[in-house]
Amino acid sequence: MQAFPALYIDGSFCTAAGGAEGDIFNPATGEVIGRLPHAKQEDMDRALEAAQKGFDKWRKMTAHERAGIMRRAAQLIRERLDLLAEAMTREQGKPLAEARMEVMLAPEHIEWCAEEGKRAYGRVIPSRTPAVRQQTIREPVGPVAAFAPWNFPINQSIRKIAGALAAGCSIIIKGPEESPTCVVEMVRCFHDAGLPAGVLNLLFGVPAEISAYLIPSPIIRKISFTGSVSVGKHLAALAGQHMKRSTMELGGHAPVLVFDDSDIDLAAKVTAANKFRNAGQVCVAPTRFYVHDRVFDPFVSRFQEITETLKVGNGMEQGTQMGPLAASRRVGAMETFVSDAVERGARLAVGGNRIGNQGNFFAPTVLTDVPDDAMIMTEEPFGPLAPIVRFSDRDEVIQRANSLPFGLAAYVFTRSLNTANVAMEELGSGMVSLNGAPLNSPETPFGGVKDSGYGSEGGIEGLDAYLTTKFFAQTV
Repeated sequence: MQAFPALYIDGSFCTAAGGAEGDIFNPATGEVIGRLPHAKQEDMDRALEAAQKGFDKWRKMTAHERAGIMRRAAQLIRERLDLLAEAMTREQGKPLAEARMEVMLAPEHIEWCAEEGKRAYGRVIPSRTPAVRQQTIREPVGPVAAFAPWNFPINQSIRKIAGALAAGCSIIIKGPEESPTCVVEMVRCFHDAGLPAGVLNLLFGVPAEISAYLIPSPIIRKISFTGSVSVGKHLAALAGQHMKRSTMELGGHAPVLVFDDSDIDLAAKVTAANKFRNAGQVCVAPTRFYVHDRVFDPFVSRFQEITETLKVGNGMEQGTQMGPLAASRRVGAMETFVSDAVERGARLAVGGNRIGNQGNFFAPTVLTDVPDDAMIMTEEPFGPLAPIVRFSDRDEVIQRANSLPFGLAAYVFTRSLNTANVAMEELGSGMVSLNGAPLNSPETPFGGVKDSGYGSEGGIEGLDAYLTTKFFAQTV
């Protein structure tokens, strides 16, 4: 089985120099379904040279010209929806319906950024003397090195690509080796839309090798990374050594606060859907459930009922609601989280076990009365595990929710405006959802605080990340 031409450098799809390759697995079966070329230094040098050349051309095009190409790429993604979604499900595992939703959102990100690029305004600043004119303009920061994760291969790649291109930057994106094909096909849409050579380049390979080579390059002026806290801190330090601007969208451990005046059925339905989406492999998934004493039993009962009815299976099969974990190593990690919690006194209410002996399936799991020092309450599980614990006091639960170094997303359920305002203001998270409000739209910022990173993708903030401000002072 030979590697397919998955690298995209200077306007051409190609394999890697030296023939370096890696396996692509189907997580539902464990079978090797393809070979992926792994970029070596020669490939990275060509991508860097291409990105500089592409930037020099792309930045000189008008925002309207850039938007036209981007909109054509968005339309091609819509036309190739089934191809992209099926490739994603085969390699990443999520149900086909979820993959289709992810692909359908990509054109909206592209189109929103394309239009917002036309509004990268400067401003005129009143001067202190009549003879001086002062103004600012916005300029693209330069070639970008971006690193996308495997859990949302299209969504997390397109946020970076769309923001960079709309701002006038070129970009080298290091795609996810676990789920590469849908990203390759998405890049092909930009190619077929007429994107100039070098503006967008795609690499796969050993992540540490690629980041260690691209980030220090004098050609790269901006870094964007989505992934784990530990890797993000390492890359942020590397970027800092070379004075590179960076956006870091890192892991979370999202608290859910269900107050005693909540709509319990709504809270259970919304949080269960968000918890088990993509088998819990979502950075903003609810992962620590704090439920008021007075509604604890009915909430657990309803949440457990929903969990027990979920259909787990191959994402390509009709009716599947939760697919496998993306990697076999994650099955062992889930078992460790569950056993640690039970050993510390938690009650296993639902699941807690691997399903079958083929593929990376793990049962949707509910744990109750989990102590705060259990591993699952202090480390992001990134899987289909829901620990549910009690609280009785608002200030106390907010303090517990804020006790970890993470701060990406948080969820609040209450009918009280006062409780909602206090919780949303006091929770140390970059994003807070009230009563199930969505957190992921092209026009809204997406990002965290504390160890969950800095900077935002999406919204006007996502475009700002790829722009610099230049000030002019002129005597007239």
